[in-house]
Amino acid sequence: MRVAAIDMGTNSTRILVADVVNGELITLDRRMTITRLGQGVDATRRLHPDAIARVVDALREFRGVADQHDVLCIRAVTTSAARDATNGGDLLDACEAVLGVRPEIISGAEEGSLSFRGATIGLDAPGPYLIVDIGGGSTEFVAGTDDVEGVVSINIGCVRLTEQYLHSDPPAPEELSQTVSVIRDYLADVDRDVPGASAAATLVGLAGTVSTIASVDQGLAEYDRDRIHHYRITREAAEEVFRTLATESIADRAHNPGLEPGRVDVIVGGVAVAVCVMRHWGFEEMLVSESDILDGICLELARSNAL
Repeated sequence: MRVAAIDMGTNSTRILVADVVNGELITLDRRMTITRLGQGVDATRRLHPDAIARVVDALREFRGVADQHDVLCIRAVTTSAARDATNGGDLLDACEAVLGVRPEIISGAEEGSLSFRGATIGLDAPGPYLIVDIGGGSTEFVAGTDDVEGVVSINIGCVRLTEQYLHSDPPAPEELSQTVSVIRDYLADVDRDVPGASAAATLVGLAGTVSTIASVDQGLAEYDRDRIHHYRITREAAEEVFRTLATESIADRAHNPGLEPGRVDVIVGGVAVAVCVMRHWGFEEMLVSESDILDGICLELARSNAL
């Protein structure tokens, strides 16, 4: 069955087109555009018209991609920014007009569960796992081995932390300290809500922040999925990337190989989350997965349509 999944996140909008054969995914097309849907949402609780327009432009391209591949079924979801906004319906209406399919605003728990389904595809590492999906407005924590045993979504992400705390260029030491302190407080909540987090044998990181750490650590001039997927980021490497990016101005930071232009201004907040997670639970490495919520949606689409 040929299906497509679209994720309209706080910082980026992405599509995966895949064939699902006997429960296995065969990727046909995977694309990403930085759309910054969460622009100003934390302060105004509204989606900015310009942000909605950027997402609609991306979806117009993605609708063409789906048509080129003769996709049978599309599911589009949107997450933290739309959950927080009072005018999420404006986004859904505008996107439906372009896609022909009405997107869904999904909960943090469903977002985490779908990410777990995608991240554990072909994962050759000892369980139980702690899956950490670092987004723009929220971060999902999912514990489990074969199935989800605990999941929670917390309101920290690269865009949200940047807009709330990291105002200087480069961030002032006190801003970084406050950011780390806030993250630590949230991680204490994760311990309460997901008891299995502390028992995980393998930490698996998802999404653009984690992929960026892997790219910068390897000095990749261009995105290379084969070199990022299942790459192991050591704690020492993550700390070094954090120190480097946090002490550079945005202009200087932009020259780091592996750092996309659309992430330059918010990457420090995202890396802070990754580093704090490794510190909090004492992980010496993070396994990167480029399979994520999109893969999970495709698998669920195929399963539900086969019933």
